[in-house]
Amino acid sequence: MTSDTATHGRQGPTTDEQPPPWQRRLRRFGYAGPRHATAVPGVRERLVPPYAEPGTRLWAAMGAGPAAARVLARSMGWAGPLLVALFAGLMRFWHLGSPKAVIFDETYYAKDAWALLKNGYEADWGKDKDINDRIIAGHTDVPDVIGYVVHPPVGKWVIGIGEWLHGMNPYGWRFMVAVLGTLSVLMLCRIGRRLFRSTFLGCLAGALLAVDGLHFVMSRTALLDSVLMFFVLAAFGCLLVDRDKARARLAAALPDDPEARPDADVGDRLRLGWRPWRLAAGVCLGLAFATKWNGAVYIAAFGLLVVVWDVGSRRVAGARRPWRSVLRRDVPWAFVSIVPVSLAVYLASWTGWFANSGTYSETTGWQKSGYYRHWAETEGGYSPDGFLAGVLNPLRSLWHYEQQVWDFNTNLTSPHTYQSNPWSWLVQSRPVSYFYESPSPGRDGCPADAADKCAREVLALGTPLLWWAACFALVYLLYRWALRRDWRAGAVLCAVAAGYLPWFMYQERTIFVFYAVVFVPFLCLAVAMMIGAILGPPGSSERRRVLGAVGAGTLVLLIAWNFVYFFPIYTGQAIPLDAWRNRMWFDTWI
Repeated sequence: MTSDTATHGRQGPTTDEQPPPWQRRLRRFGYAGPRHATAVPGVRERLVPPYAEPGTRLWAAMGAGPAAARVLARSMGWAGPLLVALFAGLMRFWHLGSPKAVIFDETYYAKDAWALLKNGYEADWGKDKDINDRIIAGHTDVPDVIGYVVHPPVGKWVIGIGEWLHGMNPYGWRFMVAVLGTLSVLMLCRIGRRLFRSTFLGCLAGALLAVDGLHFVMSRTALLDSVLMFFVLAAFGCLLVDRDKARARLAAALPDDPEARPDADVGDRLRLGWRPWRLAAGVCLGLAFATKWNGAVYIAAFGLLVVVWDVGSRRVAGARRPWRSVLRRDVPWAFVSIVPVSLAVYLASWTGWFANSGTYSETTGWQKSGYYRHWAETEGGYSPDGFLAGVLNPLRSLWHYEQQVWDFNTNLTSPHTYQSNPWSWLVQSRPVSYFYESPSPGRDGCPADAADKCAREVLALGTPLLWWAACFALVYLLYRWALRRDWRAGAVLCAVAAGYLPWFMYQERTIFVFYAVVFVPFLCLAVAMMIGAILGPPGSSERRRVLGAVGAGTLVLLIAWNFVYFFPIYTGQAIPLDAWRNRMWFDTWI
């Protein structure tokens, strides 16, 4: 999975060595096997690749002196991502409370969040069609009826923070989702910078995420999937920092050799010590799992990823038996940092459900408690006494509850107008309409002089040109991973696969394209990596650079234009029906 596997033995190959025949045959297809020692950078540089030196020509052209230009260029490592995040945040908070309505599945999560905030457990708001209108009018009393919910609590607690700050209204329940959507852009800029060792490519990845329509709409809607996306991305970033720091320790432990040769003692035996970033990743993965259950897939995927990273790191450092070294020195602590920590965070997320034991009445049974909170005592058969009862009964009840939720989630086959098959997600063939109305002239933003009714829609549609470019980018990354052994391509593909491929196991289930928002940041990383290749590798000729810049710039500008073009149907603006029809490029978008 990583380019680290393209290293040599401890002493490195001599200039007379030739690769074996199978490698020579594969090179005609682009395979990058071991190269001669003169073409391979030093071991410390392979362990900790340097960042691209920031250029000063732009600042010098703007009149800055040499010293000021260097300071400004170096500040872009943070200033660039912050500017991109500011741009993303301004768009996401612009008229955030519009439409002033409960749209799509906000009808579940906004109410659940408010009930958690008020009671500590979810409530059943009933099926009264007027309940949403009453909430918009300000009637926000929480019903006393216990609610049955099918997702863990963390995402709803996050939404509830916004309601606590700004009230039970559209702006309040969308506030924290918009905050996380903005922060995810900032994180992606920094992650891309660390991944590609380029501030430009990192900021480009963040800018692409800022102008993706699906991420934009999901950042302005109180659904759980954007919260899940944030924690998954945060976990990936933490693991990336951990990888760099572990490799820096290996590099620092190598003998002080001017030729910087690998050392078997360091590679095989060095203990890498306390790794807090890996622990932070475990917490983030636990929060993802406690938002939606498909976050658990990332626990497994990222767990395997860090093992492969550790093997590659020790092999570069000189380990003769890197797999055995990793299994002995790294895997046990990696497992503890990720799996038990994630499960502990998941269990802790149910604190409100555990704490609200409720009251018991002979006539009405248990009241004012979470759903199934007392299943063990009432329906679960044997119940221990004393201290064990207080510990085991809630755990048994939660386990039963989780079994019921699993059955519901895996057998949900009720047809829905906007459901889609995962085969169609990457080409965005069936977006989801969250809100639609046709205001008459002079109402809800429709011009008074309009010849006909207008259309107002919030459509969860990824920016088409970005997603179609991502299809080509994924193919390019497959080539980079399989034949060039580029660890960056493997890491991005791992994250995309963990969010995408499991849905193919549930093609009969009712599923929607907005589930794909969890891997949108990694699609943006893929496109940024492809654009970097279009721009040309270091040392390219001036002509190659110019042609690459024209091609890459044209692609980026087209993606930005595409987002601007669809902006009215991302934000629910009233536009003439003809303008709305022009934006419905395919019949399946209606």
